Amino acid sequence: MSSPDTLIYHLEDRPPPAKAALAAIQHILASIVGIVTPTLVIGGVLGLGEHIPYLISMALFVSGVATFIQCRRIGPVGSGLLSLQGTSFAFLGAVLAAGFAVKSRGGTPEDILAMIFGLCLVGSLVEIVLSQFITRLKRIINPTVTGVVITVIGLSLMKVGFTDFAGGANAGDDLGQPVNLVLGTIVVAVILCATFMGKPMLRISAITIGLLVGTVIAAFMGMVNPAPLANAALFQVPVPFRFGLNFDLGLFMPIAFLYLVTAIETSGDLTANSVISGEPVEGPVYLKRIRGGVLGDGVNSALASVFNTFPNTTFSQNNGVIQMTGVASRWVGIYVAVILVCMGFFPILGAVFMLIPKPVLGGATLVLFGTIAVAGIRILASQPMDQRRIYIMAVSFGLGLGVTLVPEATQHLPAFLKQVVATPITLSGLSAILLSLLIPDVGARTAPLPMAPQEAARKTAPIT
Repeated sequence: MSSPDTLIYHLEDRPPPAKAALAAIQHILASIVGIVTPTLVIGGVLGLGEHIPYLISMALFVSGVATFIQCRRIGPVGSGLLSLQGTSFAFLGAVLAAGFAVKSRGGTPEDILAMIFGLCLVGSLVEIVLSQFITRLKRIINPTVTGVVITVIGLSLMKVGFTDFAGGANAGDDLGQPVNLVLGTIVVAVILCATFMGKPMLRISAITIGLLVGTVIAAFMGMVNPAPLANAALFQVPVPFRFGLNFDLGLFMPIAFLYLVTAIETSGDLTANSVISGEPVEGPVYLKRIRGGVLGDGVNSALASVFNTFPNTTFSQNNGVIQMTGVASRWVGIYVAVILVCMGFFPILGAVFMLIPKPVLGGATLVLFGTIAVAGIRILASQPMDQRRIYIMAVSFGLGLGVTLVPEATQHLPAFLKQVVATPITLSGLSAILLSLLIPDVGARTAPLPMAPQEAARKTAPIT
């Protein structure tokens, strides 16, 4: 782990432009797949079609703006660390559930997006408020609750990833064709090879390399459709509220809960970032950074809704780039922000990502979603497995995975309640919180907010 003695550039140092730009490019290589993939998945599953290139460009644009706010710190907003922001995978399940609900009512793609962005905009207020109390939440948000939620997030997304692996939701009779399975397997193999080659930059860029290799192979097999490039705009100015806003209280509850989880995840990311950057992890400076960083998360997610993209959060994989380069200067984040914002003005770049065939994308997301689940398991394993924690985990997993495997079990519930409990992440998370409060902990001790143990597990995953 980096320390003040091994860092080349510390937090407030200003590297020369060439070195800062090189470090910025390395951060972008580590994060760009995480920024665009949630939009690709949501757009593909919900059938958003022609809107996907624009949504991807907005994901890049907002990530740039959000990174600037997080690194530069504007008033109380932002951590002031070299902390990149990007689209959060944690919201995928809840966003897809909301999209399917609107689609089942006969909603158009525009209606779907209006509902999603309205829900996420209101939900961002949850994290904005929580930022001021983040260090006092250890009673309800502990490693057991966090580990359960993150594990269920990963597991609940597996169906989406494996469906793409087999050819995609709209593959029809081609679903599960051997060529799809082989192509997805090749992508997984390339990612594993790049990860374990022993080269830090290869490991950090493993997902990107897997997607590139898989797409090239697919192109030779005639599986790459260039049509998205012909229909995408070359240049477009971001338009706030382009699709409008809508709201539904029943669909809102799962998304609101995820903002609570994201606040804790961000605390862990920023704690690890402080350690790697040689900055304090206790005292007033540290607490100010945590509050500012979580507040930045909420504000940036609100900006994401305004500019037509999905909730943002800090990216843990960029902490690995700081370790690798020895560059912890927050001014590098300004370079990253400028590059991402510029990319966001060109929807055609989003269309380039649409060239990726479903089996290739599925191979990458299978690994990504799997590492989320593993990160959750590692958080759980960091705590003693006493009888209380075992039963909290057993009931929470049973309920959360139960509604995933048997969705018909909630069909006779009132519509509002069904929308809440039919989301596995929300049901398992609320179960873990309630049981943590109701089951007495005879060995309880006053403990600090569980940031470092969570991050120790989370930073092994290539996304957030």
